[in-house]
Amino acid sequence: MNRAADARAPDAPPAFDEAFRKRLADLLAWRRDVRRFRTDPVPIDLIDGLIATAGLSPSVGNSQPWRWVRVGDPDRRRRIAESFARANADAATAYADDQRAHYLGLKLAGLSTAPVQLAVFCDMSTAQGSGLGRRTMPEMLAYSAVLSVHTLWLAARAHGLGVGWVSIIEPEAVNAALDVPAAWRLIAYLCVGWPEEEHADPELERAGWQARTPITLIER
Repeated sequence: MNRAADARAPDAPPAFDEAFRKRLADLLAWRRDVRRFRTDPVPIDLIDGLIATAGLSPSVGNSQPWRWVRVGDPDRRRRIAESFARANADAATAYADDQRAHYLGLKLAGLSTAPVQLAVFCDMSTAQGSGLGRRTMPEMLAYSAVLSVHTLWLAARAHGLGVGWVSIIEPEAVNAALDVPAAWRLIAYLCVGWPEEEHADPELERAGWQARTPITLIER
């Protein structure tokens, strides 16, 4: 037991007033999956700061398994865009004719215009955290990496940036294109940049694909 840590005096927490809580609710409401980006560059120090903020995310056993890769090489980007095109064409075949046309009309990625592209991986082989909290739920390692994505997403929105999560993609193709260790599992491929337009409602809801539904709390 680390008794030195136990002996430390507790820190005073910051005060979050009602005005802050209202602004936080606004941030959550305006967090959007953006697919339409301006090509204006994003300052590199801003991206570095956002990734540092993502590192404040909680992780199982303090394992911090997230691994972030900034993808700038044109050939690597091309290979990832080709993976999206293949996966998107394959996904369309799962829908009936009328819904397929609707699907193909959706804007599902900003790969051609987003100035910043980030691949987020979970290091499934990390020894950090010594396996704490993962024995019965090993998926907690990947969930921890997901939380870092959400933290960056909110921080980016607070700076006026948009983020788009590209999930119609082949993980094996991304791993190969980026030449990452075999133990790294792809969690997210993110497009980041200044939004071309702003809307209060999600794009898929606006396009008539799926409306947001309220959470139902089940009592037991």
